[in-house]
Amino acid sequence: MTDTTAAPPAAPEDGAPGETGIRIIAQFVRDFSFESPHAPDSLRAGGAPPAIDMGVEMNARGRPDGLFEVDLKLSARATRDEQPVFHVEVLYGGLFHIAGVPEGDLEPVLLIECPRFLFPYARRLISDVTTEGGFPPFLIDPIDFAGVYAARKAQAEGVVVGNA
Repeated sequence: MTDTTAAPPAAPEDGAPGETGIRIIAQFVRDFSFESPHAPDSLRAGGAPPAIDMGVEMNARGRPDGLFEVDLKLSARATRDEQPVFHVEVLYGGLFHIAGVPEGDLEPVLLIECPRFLFPYARRLISDVTTEGGFPPFLIDPIDFAGVYAARKAQAEGVVVGNA
């Protein structure tokens, strides 16, 4: 045994033949909003738990420099007795370099795999802001981005998905 370690293999240069994968170049909050219009009254203990209406949107676009911007929008609206308790919305973005993916497979990578990378960070923002708003942390369950993608694609093609 020796006390020296071998240098890690050099990463292939951009565009090198055989290079495949997804690299996250940057992550950022594009837009973020939290409203609690009836605070502090809405913070009182008791009463029924609020009803939560969740929304998920994913969008992607190519850039002239060959990178891709992917946006994940998560929103949650809580109501109790027809009154708003809180509304939170985050538009979380990422800048991605994608290599070695056939053009026909690019859309699912951008709208399934990239949002999977962004989700934990957007989820944490929502949890933190609901806590700072005086509520228990709102922890969004994991999202099946492949299922959301398939349902939206089928809807765009006019196909009914799920139980009719």
